[in-house]
Amino acid sequence: MSPRREQGLVRPYVVTNGRSEPSRNTFDLVTLVSGVPGRPLQGLNPEQRRLVALVSRGSLSLAEVAAHLRLPVSVTKVLLGDLVDSGHILTRAAIPRAQLPASQLLQEVLDGLRARL
Repeated sequence: MSPRREQGLVRPYVVTNGRSEPSRNTFDLVTLVSGVPGRPLQGLNPEQRRLVALVSRGSLSLAEVAAHLRLPVSVTKVLLGDLVDSGHILTRAAIPRAQLPASQLLQEVLDGLRARL
């Protein structure tokens, strides 16, 4: 038996029912994923169940979920789309980095501070 078979390798198109695109194409690598407590797991495939169990303990990024599940990011995105549609998980964009204030504003603050001293 080959090493890949021993690891239980399942082709990505089998996991996603032949789909290569998620129902929602709004996920990026830092999209945060969290579980919705109390949702029944009946009707979910094994990979979806693993994903729900993984994020039920706390939020993870899409990249972290894919790494933990040992699935390609593209496959994970399809699974996420299905689970968002079924209400099993919630996703949200990561908090964007704070924008730096304009240098003119900083200069005005500095000038104001110097005037007071």
